[in-house]
Amino acid sequence: MNENLKRTLSGILYMAVMWTGTSYSETTFSLLFAILGILSIYEMWKLRRGKNKFLAFLYILSPFCLIQLSGMTENSYTDTPFDPSLILLMLVLTWTFDTFAYLFGVTLGKHKIMPSISPKKSWEGFAGGFLFTIIIAYITSEYFLTINRQFIMIVSLILPFTATLGDFIASHYKRQARVKDSGNIIPGHGGILDRMDAFTITIPMIYILIKLL
Repeated sequence: MNENLKRTLSGILYMAVMWTGTSYSETTFSLLFAILGILSIYEMWKLRRGKNKFLAFLYILSPFCLIQLSGMTENSYTDTPFDPSLILLMLVLTWTFDTFAYLFGVTLGKHKIMPSISPKKSWEGFAGGFLFTIIIAYITSEYFLTINRQFIMIVSLILPFTATLGDFIASHYKRQARVKDSGNIIPGHGGILDRMDAFTITIPMIYILIKLL
């Protein structure tokens, strides 16, 4: 199968599983992120085999514990119905940033951000992803009615930086292990950690914003 077609189809399937598991019910939400957390820890354990794992495991465990226990869904505070809108918003904006950063980086990318860690990440890609993240955030604010629009726009301004930082940290561990991907469970994309790295810093950031705002 053509590599781009394989990447596209597996990416669509991954997004469908994430969206359905997150939004269907509180049970599927908890189960989905528990499985993703376990798989991410396993992949990081393989990357850090024979090396110190404390900081690496902390990097993985912190966001997955926060998303399960911190009140990032509406019914974590009251008896109101399960509302995963905040997590769904995070998924939409992260996928938007990743997609357009990739497209702009492939077509226009010349100035690398940190080539020693992630040679394909460029400032042009970051700028394209950043711009479209803001645009999509504004558009989707019409649909995420339970979230304040100002909060959505603040998240859209910060998320590109946290997503990029999470990606760089994961890339650092992969380069130390001398591998391109953390696994091969998602054809064309790599492992679970390769897809979840953008969330590892974003989730704690959103948690902090919730407490502050």
